[in-house]
Amino acid sequence: MELRILAEKICGDIVLAEDHGKVMRKWRQIFQLSQSEMAKKLGISPSVISDYEASRRRPGVKFLKKFVYTLLESDKERGYPIISKYKYLLETETNTILDIAEYSRIVNVHEFCEAIRGEMLNDFRRNISGHTVINSINAILSLNAFEFYKLYGFSTERALIFTQVSTGRSPMVAIRVSNLKPSVVVLHGIEPLKVDEIAIEISEIERIPLLTTSHDIHKIIDELRRRFV
Repeated sequence: MELRILAEKICGDIVLAEDHGKVMRKWRQIFQLSQSEMAKKLGISPSVISDYEASRRRPGVKFLKKFVYTLLESDKERGYPIISKYKYLLETETNTILDIAEYSRIVNVHEFCEAIRGEMLNDFRRNISGHTVINSINAILSLNAFEFYKLYGFSTERALIFTQVSTGRSPMVAIRVSNLKPSVVVLHGIEPLKVDEIAIEISEIERIPLLTTSHDIHKIIDELRRRFV
């Protein structure tokens, strides 16, 4: 497993973030470490970790390297439960997953809808912790049932954004027969009135908010990352 790719992703995520503290906290929580556990492994006090996560301190290159190494090593000690999930993401074809991200905070569906300039076809209260943008045609053609689980990243509490949809039926049927359910489904590039009735019915049965948007997908990704990552 190429851990360097994951290490570079985490480092880049922190360095490029507008609020590096939130992102450091996000990754610590993804790897299921408390502040005290992280501090003990780094040989510092929990208050120092708190200062970093509150952005009262800015991590230097040396500390950042040690921080990321500690995350990976702690997961190794537990048998790679978190890294193994990321391994599946690395193995997924890049032309299927257009973007995947974990958020630095919980986002409600209405805030998310506003960010993507979307329209809600129903209204269920769900929280969102990340997103995956999927080329729906490639996903349907290339992903088997097990590989479909890769789309959920580190948590099912996320928005699955399907691009290049014609009616929305296929992705919703795939979700219906899957054991894992997302917090939100977004159908990109389709008008609300053109969404298949079966797709809407499935979203109602599963109580999954169903959204549509025709906003430029690259601008959507940029906006979601700017606001929530």
